[in-house]
Amino acid sequence: MNHQPRFAIHQGDAVEWLKSLDDASVDLIITDPAYESLEKHRKRGTTTRLKKSKASSNSWFPVFPNRRFDDLLAEMYRVLKHNRHLYVMCDAETAFIIKPIGEAAGFKFWKPLIWDKVKMGTGYHYRAQYEMILFFEKGKRALNSRKVRDVLQVPSLRGSNLYPTEKPVELSKILIEQSSRAGEWVIDPFMGSGSVGDAAVRCGRLFTGCDISAESVRSTRERLQHL
Repeated sequence: MNHQPRFAIHQGDAVEWLKSLDDASVDLIITDPAYESLEKHRKRGTTTRLKKSKASSNSWFPVFPNRRFDDLLAEMYRVLKHNRHLYVMCDAETAFIIKPIGEAAGFKFWKPLIWDKVKMGTGYHYRAQYEMILFFEKGKRALNSRKVRDVLQVPSLRGSNLYPTEKPVELSKILIEQSSRAGEWVIDPFMGSGSVGDAAVRCGRLFTGCDISAESVRSTRERLQHL
């Protein structure tokens, strides 16, 4: 009996990779682009992403420029099936940019979910303790549970061995369990550490991820092979 692989990993540009996917073929998208506003915080030394990154040959992995969000959101809308959800992780500044672009692409914007990291992080004016997760919908799809609040309290990860900007598996697991069913296909065009893939596989979903970094591809493949 042939079994469909639980995951597939690709290296390349997020938008170009999305263009290779068929129309209306994906069940759920969860992603965390390296948004442009982080460069401002890096220069001020107000983000942990200032550290040497395994994702690039320099101390700052490639930023996805704001001018490319139009193409990104258009492609994500195209590949997502009708009656499906999209989650984009970002900061408050980038949220103001992405929301109207997503709506112009055809998505319905519901609200920003707040990821409460529980632990206090770095900061310039006020110490950071949260990030936003923009919740978009294509068509109409009910969440699997109405008991989940819009503030998701999941402790952030700490440690020198973490991939830059790595998100907790539990955070992605909440979104996957809310917006998909077993056997459905979850993708992440900016997979980074592979935490979305980790959560998807653990939840019995199929996963495909892409990242421009060779280190991300290597470490994510190794991570998922051990699940």
